[in-house]
Amino acid sequence: MDFDFSEDVKQMRQEAARFLRNRLPPDVLRRSLNSGEPYDRELWLALAQMGWLGAAIPEQLGGSGLGYETLCMLAGEIGHALAPVPFSSSVYLVAEALLLFGSDEQKQRWLPRIADGSVVGAFALAEGMGAPSARHLRTVFADGKLTGAKAPVFDGAEADLFVVVGRAGEEAGLYLVEREHAAVAPLRSLEVAPIATRVSFENAPAEPLPGAGRWRAIERLLERAAVLFAFEQVGGAQGALDMAVAHARERFAFGRPIGSFQAVKHQLADIYVATELARSNAYFGAWSLDHDSADSSQAAATARLAATEAFERAAAQNIQTHGGMGFTWESPCHFYYRRAKRLAGQIGGPRYWRNRLVGALASREAA
Repeated sequence: MDFDFSEDVKQMRQEAARFLRNRLPPDVLRRSLNSGEPYDRELWLALAQMGWLGAAIPEQLGGSGLGYETLCMLAGEIGHALAPVPFSSSVYLVAEALLLFGSDEQKQRWLPRIADGSVVGAFALAEGMGAPSARHLRTVFADGKLTGAKAPVFDGAEADLFVVVGRAGEEAGLYLVEREHAAVAPLRSLEVAPIATRVSFENAPAEPLPGAGRWRAIERLLERAAVLFAFEQVGGAQGALDMAVAHARERFAFGRPIGSFQAVKHQLADIYVATELARSNAYFGAWSLDHDSADSSQAAATARLAATEAFERAAAQNIQTHGGMGFTWESPCHFYYRRAKRLAGQIGGPRYWRNRLVGALASREAA
């Protein structure tokens, strides 16, 4: 069974990597960080023109129809380049929610605008500390209005459309709220720009997504997003490892490259193994979801956990490999560390996905 990308997608990956490498050298990333802007608008529109934002959106809905295999590849390259764009929120979550659960009218109204970059989406799930759960939802939908508060909401600062997890009575659901009906406040985080926000809704006009009337539907959306996040995290882990290896080859101590010392090379070897393991799990997660496998829940949780661990370890080890300079603002190492921490908490932390994995394994054994 071959889980690797097709030859066409591999060729497209080379072009995508070349574009991002030329468009995002380290000085551009630093300027984007220092500007305080939530994302690079010019890059965002360039990605839209190339069809990246609409990769999974059918052509009849304004997308490029490139498919999920291509989207997984693009997620990896976005992660490797640390592209400062709200790709995960808009594409993995908001567009997917509309595709899976939206009405025909909602799809026609919003998906073409997401694909062309004119609408940025944000997914409002968390309500403070704790794992996502239907029992703990305090955001309520009634009589066409939504009331509640969500935090942290990533990419909320510039979002035009929110997909909000709430409940109507005892049933959980997903609701569309436009920016003008939401109050957005920045939260302090590792990111310099206001990536993480608190979003409040006070009798905000909202539209339910008709296909998402149960908590299981939300879990299905999170599973699909988890695989895409895993590809982005694997790309980030590979980028951090590449940077660490390059430095270990170039930095000399006692007349030899520091990469020749066991204390360094064994650590880098461990990161390489963790990254390749995460890559394998991401590929299997993508295959399981694409084929509607009975193991899709297990595969998604495994991919998410392995990729989160690989990226966080790679980002931390990259700093350690660079020594004292790795902890400085001038070093680009912190770019990877910031992104690793952000992605780790965006759709539930490791504890949540560990519990999901245990639950999936228990259900499999019971069957």
